[in-house]
Amino acid sequence: MGLRFIFMLTRNDMTVEDAEQHLETALSAGVHHIGFKDVGLPFERLKKLNAAIKAGGATSYLEVVSLDRGSEITSAKAAVEIGIDILLGGTNVDAVLPILDGSGIHYYPFPGRIEGHPSVLAGSIDEIVASAEQLAAHEGVHGLDLLAFRSSENVTGLMAAVCAAVDKPVIMAGSIGSKERIEKVRKTGAAGFTIGTAALDGDYPADSPELETQLRAIQRDVAGVNNHISPHGPKNLDRSFATFHDTWSPRIAGRVNDMHVKLVKLEGTFTWHYHTDEDELFFVHKGKLLMKFRDRDETVNEGEFIIVPHGVEHCPVAVEGVCEVMLFEPVSTVNTGNATDDRRVTDLAPV
Repeated sequence: MGLRFIFMLTRNDMTVEDAEQHLETALSAGVHHIGFKDVGLPFERLKKLNAAIKAGGATSYLEVVSLDRGSEITSAKAAVEIGIDILLGGTNVDAVLPILDGSGIHYYPFPGRIEGHPSVLAGSIDEIVASAEQLAAHEGVHGLDLLAFRSSENVTGLMAAVCAAVDKPVIMAGSIGSKERIEKVRKTGAAGFTIGTAALDGDYPADSPELETQLRAIQRDVAGVNNHISPHGPKNLDRSFATFHDTWSPRIAGRVNDMHVKLVKLEGTFTWHYHTDEDELFFVHKGKLLMKFRDRDETVNEGEFIIVPHGVEHCPVAVEGVCEVMLFEPVSTVNTGNATDDRRVTDLAPV
């Protein structure tokens, strides 16, 4: 899955007044995990905000910032009524778990001692790790919400120690406002992280302070950290076929999992053969292909394709000159299959 980015519609531990407007921007930017706090907006607006998040196809998060037991219980009941997907924060696990039972809500409480508003994480690394282990032992706790960047301890050491101590996902919260910090979070083994104020205030390093630009920059950096950046651009078939002239010698144009995308120019008649294990797809880019089978012949025109199942004997024939064909077939495929032919190619060049 990779590291998860959760955009929080919050500033200074409160849901912002214009949360609905920012939500539209986040959804249009393709953000898939969006959260808010249990304070800052009236209950009915929070309920509608959650509905809008889920209607937009995103996972919803509510983070509890209440410090006393009674307020946290009230927030947990509100989370159930609102219908959120994941409840973050809070420390009164024994009181909250019975409320969430049967709701389907995943619960990620705060390990350690939480103080003040905005919240800070107090205590030593050993104390926080002990708290994390105790919380993670609860069956109804699905993960932890660690206020790592609001601790006075060594933040990297704290994150790594908590992630190593528990076998449940840990989400990092606090002032995570740069790619460098995101990279630190990933290296510690965290499952995700939250960003709110940095993006809303335009402080994340990006081309502009506008929220959409901020969110796209964060997503780009997360994709890079997760090694989810595609190196591929579009390929033009006309230009690709123009780079070579030899026939019956497939070139590798790309790879999709264990399948090769190949380009080949055909001229005249090939040899009868079959492939023991590999299916093949022949797509005619230019020209006309006649695919001979033992029971019939099939004509494949420009813009058409034909699939030849493994084990089926066939003989490709280029009709009326050179035929340009794109092949989609397993990496193990050799052009001549079971046949012995001078045109057999095992060392394929790229195109």
